[in-house]
Amino acid sequence: MVDEAAWRRRFRAPRTTLPEWGHDAPGRLVYASNQSGKWELYAWERAADSHRQLTDRREGTLEGTIDPAGERIWWFDDTDGDELGRWMVEPFHGGGSNPASGVLERAYDAGLNIGRSVAVVGRSVGDFRSIHVLVDGSDPRQIYGHEEPAWLGGLSADDRLLCFHHAEHGDSRHAALRVVDLDGALVGDLWDGPGLGLESRGFSEVIGDERVLVLHERDDLKRPLVWSPRTGETRTPALQLPGDVDASWYPDGRAILIVHEHAGRSQLFRLELDPERLIELPTQAGTIAAAAARPDGQVWYQWSDATSSPEVRSVQPDGRAGGVVLRPAGDSAPPGVRYSDLWVGEIHAFVAEPVAGRPHPTIFLIHGGPEAHDRDTFSPPVQALVDHGLAVVQVNYRGSTGYGRAWRDALTGNPGLTELADIGAVHDRVVSEGIADPGRIVLSGGSWGGYLTLLGLGLQPERWTLGVAAVPVADYVAAYEDEMDPLKAYDDALFGASPSEDPQRYIDRSPITFIDSVQVPVLILAGENDPRCPIRQIDNYLSRLDALGKSHEVLRFDAGHGSLRTEERIRQMEVELDFIARHLGTAPPL
Repeated sequence: MVDEAAWRRRFRAPRTTLPEWGHDAPGRLVYASNQSGKWELYAWERAADSHRQLTDRREGTLEGTIDPAGERIWWFDDTDGDELGRWMVEPFHGGGSNPASGVLERAYDAGLNIGRSVAVVGRSVGDFRSIHVLVDGSDPRQIYGHEEPAWLGGLSADDRLLCFHHAEHGDSRHAALRVVDLDGALVGDLWDGPGLGLESRGFSEVIGDERVLVLHERDDLKRPLVWSPRTGETRTPALQLPGDVDASWYPDGRAILIVHEHAGRSQLFRLELDPERLIELPTQAGTIAAAAARPDGQVWYQWSDATSSPEVRSVQPDGRAGGVVLRPAGDSAPPGVRYSDLWVGEIHAFVAEPVAGRPHPTIFLIHGGPEAHDRDTFSPPVQALVDHGLAVVQVNYRGSTGYGRAWRDALTGNPGLTELADIGAVHDRVVSEGIADPGRIVLSGGSWGGYLTLLGLGLQPERWTLGVAAVPVADYVAAYEDEMDPLKAYDDALFGASPSEDPQRYIDRSPITFIDSVQVPVLILAGENDPRCPIRQIDNYLSRLDALGKSHEVLRFDAGHGSLRTEERIRQMEVELDFIARHLGTAPPL
């Protein structure tokens, strides 16, 4: 019998993001939490352990940060998830929020870097990207503008230099880096050439130190390098690790904090630079979603695994494991089932199974992105599906991050079809091993996973018994016309052309092209304000399903690319579980 209260408690259990702190006031922090029933920002005075809810918007707030002095919190204000907004500023101890600039109109966010005396804002409006310097009491000053994408990468500790990413070479998926002074004058450029991306992880936090920490992919796997933009000198530490890494500075500039990701699980390391030495820090097996080193040498990180809700934990300066740093008030989530690893050739997948014997009714839960990947991390939707008797399969198809540049870029020029080939290979394996009941297999996913769901229902109709697509691309040509402008450049790079340049390439990879072949019922969940997978192209697909007389249902919700409200997420999960139960005979939600 299903414990109906348990799966809802997992959604409602309070969680937080990794806090950010003022560099010069590390006892003042800001974080996001769902403890109010939706994700909002909170200010935390650590010495007094006082927590103040900062934002309270209808659809919630996730994006915010704090200035180095710990005096002001900045947060991004869009309209009900449409992602078109402006930065607001509020004193740490309250007093109301005001726009950071009364001059700059709403735009898509391209980054925010806050210094001790200035702030720098990246913006995208229409087909123009710009960078502006803000100084209190003065009008914003534009120091960069271009039609190709650009986004911020860090401000030096003395507020003199700015690093940003750009795609002036025409490929937004593989950025170059540029450092300028705050008048926009060039200091240094770094580009590894076609097909090789660079990611800034910011300047050293030491005043006067102009080194920039960068992630490169020259040898396939992501690795750190240290760049001195005035001289062009780079240093590339040697890391003998099997997976991709992320990196950030220790505040003293003498070491780099490394988060190593391999096959959906994480490790934490301190990379000392002089002499070069890699030291593993004690963490439990699972996923480290974010990590940062504090001024006193402590490392804080957000950890979870499939069985355990996320926690913010610490490692002490001497390398000993610390305890839980931040735990919001409220009941903890019931534990979940563990994931097992499944390899089909080079394709890595996770499988979560219910206690009942095999074969199971099974759902393929396909991740979005496509530049993302499934991890051994706590997921209320996965656990709710397992609770109701389904095995859950998560596939890190070609295009996923975490497995190197070649794996991530394997779908370039051929998106959709590449991923479906990998999903099909995993489908064959779970059927042949007796994990999945071949007559009861659901294809499901959100965002890019929703796109792959609708495309898979049309191109692989013999494999699937049911489809559930959340905020999908359904009609790619119409989606391109309506989507937020930064995504157009991403699609150009992913497909190798725009729809005007090569319309057939998009048509051949658009779910609506193959809608006649859809043979099974499909449920579509759509956000009315979604700028990434806009509503018109979903309506086009639904109208075509109506005209063809094909079985389908739709749930619309008044938000953007997903909801930050807990009860809305539970409502959507109930609709999915009910839809699956009516067609597959699994346990319905009560």
